[in-house]
Amino acid sequence: MQPTITTSSFGPEASLYTLTNANGMIVKISDLGGVITEIHTPDRDGQLADVCLGFDEAAAYLGESHYFGALIGRYGNRIANGRFTLDGETFQLNVNNGVNHLHGGADGFHRRMWEAETFATPKSAGLILSYLSADGEQGYPGNLEVTVIYELRDNNELRIAFHAITDKATPVNLTNHAYFNLAGKGDILSHELTIAADAYTPVDSGLIPTGELPAVAGTPFDFRTPHAIGARIDQDDEQLRHGAGYDHNFVLKKSAPRALELAARVRDPSSGRVLEVLTQEPGVQFYSGNFLHDGMGGKGRIYGYRSGFCLEPQHYPDSPNHPEFPSTILRPGEEYTTVMAYRFSVED
Repeated sequence: MQPTITTSSFGPEASLYTLTNANGMIVKISDLGGVITEIHTPDRDGQLADVCLGFDEAAAYLGESHYFGALIGRYGNRIANGRFTLDGETFQLNVNNGVNHLHGGADGFHRRMWEAETFATPKSAGLILSYLSADGEQGYPGNLEVTVIYELRDNNELRIAFHAITDKATPVNLTNHAYFNLAGKGDILSHELTIAADAYTPVDSGLIPTGELPAVAGTPFDFRTPHAIGARIDQDDEQLRHGAGYDHNFVLKKSAPRALELAARVRDPSSGRVLEVLTQEPGVQFYSGNFLHDGMGGKGRIYGYRSGFCLEPQHYPDSPNHPEFPSTILRPGEEYTTVMAYRFSVED
């Protein structure tokens, strides 16, 4: 079976692209927000299930979508008070999360229409998405030209490559915000999670990093060995209270700063499905679906409390206001590039 890609309508203006690899794994992506709407992968018995939370139609992604499956930009995660100073000039961004700026603003990349082009190779099917973020959009400086390449490979890996250039210095921190449930139903509390991180970035009550990088050892944030997501999620811990569960950036243990390496691994005991998340980024945000609720649903399912988890490769939250963190500033003449991947497998 050869990898294939087909196109269908996804509302009045949007299209849906269906990528299928040689193993029959299926990924559906829209040019609206670059959202991954479906991922069908086999369990230990070879039965396919959709393991990605999403909606049936494009319009739902413009409502209270919780960023399901979306491309996030210009800046993944939060910037305190929507404000930062760069080269002596202060910029005020759109504020859409209390007093803070979240995931690029109310009209970030997740709500934009992207130019789309399909491609196929002997061992993959792919989609190239392009977007010009204009100077001043959501308050950001500079015209930012962004290209994102989704590629479904025959090793059951969905690889995502990001590229951007700018004509003015600007913060850039791109990621994907897919929600997963490897069982295809129920909650994700029995999923077993491993994160390759010795430290994390604790937050204040507004989920803005304090600037500290404490060790995970001896805390509910120690996922260096596999733990069920639900095993410690309701412990009496200030950081868990701030996030209503897990909603934190983990400082990845890297062999080299730009190495494409395993950041996290999740196994669902009931189905045998395994998800590995690889990234070149220095951090990964683990979010345990604490703000999902029974009033949400799509594709014939209810997306209740903690029914999906996110693992978002990224630079650290609020980095423009923390000079001690790895820089997220892109300048003219430079190229922003980063690669991440979702790799699926099964085990008994």
